[in-house]
Amino acid sequence: MSEFSRELQIAAEFHYPESIDSFQKNIPIEWICEAVKQTGRAAVRKRRFPAEQAVWLVLGIGLMRNHSISDVCDKLELAFPDSKGELPPLATSSIVKARQRIGFEPLRYLFHTTATEWEKEDTATSVCGLKVLSVDGTQFRVPETKDNQQFGYRSATSTFPSVLAVTLTSTRTHLVSDVAFGPITNSEISYAQQLVGSAPDNSLTLFDRGFLSAELFQSWRGAGKNIHWLTPIKSKFRYEVLEEYSPYDKLIKMPVSPQAQKEYPHLGQNWQARLVLIPEPKGEIKGFITSMECPETYPLKEIVKVYWERWEIEQSYGELKQNQLDNTTVLRSQKAEGIYQELWGVFISYNLVRLEMKRMAEYYGVEPLRISFINALRLIQDEFLWCSGRTPGTVPKKLQNLRENGKRFILPEKRKRKPIPRQVLYKAPRYPYKKRVARC
Repeated sequence: MSEFSRELQIAAEFHYPESIDSFQKNIPIEWICEAVKQTGRAAVRKRRFPAEQAVWLVLGIGLMRNHSISDVCDKLELAFPDSKGELPPLATSSIVKARQRIGFEPLRYLFHTTATEWEKEDTATSVCGLKVLSVDGTQFRVPETKDNQQFGYRSATSTFPSVLAVTLTSTRTHLVSDVAFGPITNSEISYAQQLVGSAPDNSLTLFDRGFLSAELFQSWRGAGKNIHWLTPIKSKFRYEVLEEYSPYDKLIKMPVSPQAQKEYPHLGQNWQARLVLIPEPKGEIKGFITSMECPETYPLKEIVKVYWERWEIEQSYGELKQNQLDNTTVLRSQKAEGIYQELWGVFISYNLVRLEMKRMAEYYGVEPLRISFINALRLIQDEFLWCSGRTPGTVPKKLQNLRENGKRFILPEKRKRKPIPRQVLYKAPRYPYKKRVARC
């Protein structure tokens, strides 16, 4: 038997580690093979660490931020045996080269595949038969390397380059339906425009005031069937009343800025929306504009209450950064392509945790947000490591125990707090800012 035939036989007899088997019910190996194939990253050469295993490594990195890359690879036993049937540890350089070979395209493809499939399970509606989503931006700092400087800096005093990400997130489950990210020098609106068409039919998307754009909202509204948006009004808000339903409920038209008319001639000079004013405002937000123009189908009372769910996306960002990323200052990768790859893996892993939380909540008949994220994350991380080297037959039982023991993860219902205007406390830096050489 030739050396090549012997390696093929050993690879065929090799079983995927049980830690991976335990999550194949959520991320089947067929999805990963399809992602590698569709993005042109599949290789004919038989390697100890092929592209499919490298994808699992990136997902493990996103789930276990406090472990080194080599440690994650060893604990999950991702490498195939050598020609002698042995499993010597992979060199760190081999792991790095494997990540560089696959790039970020397979992870991006896998994210959209998993998000599309997992979103089918999220059928909850909350406002007038509409599924409520939210759009907002967040930032990730990256190592200050020559390649990463293309992402730009948040301000002149920023120490690290940063990546700006804008996500489309469910307010009831915190599952991320879609995400766009890139250099922080680009605006949030430019990334939000990349999400047009991602909102499902019969949905309502909540935007912050910074996303007010006639072109964005009209494109969002026309991307599907019964897709709506809602955003707060600014202090210097100009409009003309077309029809008044009540003192706090009006149909208005707003002027399109000359810059927008020049860039998007199809917008015209005016666009219209429904203006909803808060009867007794207790903060900076005085009212909203929305595409839900029919006052009978979408009552005033329901619209006023729904906006406050937008803060759920802020909480999801906090849980992602503080718990899953373990409050790390910067991401791992030293190159821009590695940053894109790492972030796609982080969002897939985050959705994986959210999916298990949703199923656990259904098991106990509670709302998904009443499941503790940090406890569920730690338990899934432990299961991810525990299953490595264990008997495959015990894995389904361990996953069943995960949900059965999840009763202690249920949080009490949220208390209704009095509305208080937000105040940001200034935190003095512990160390002075690092001075950088001025860039031309």
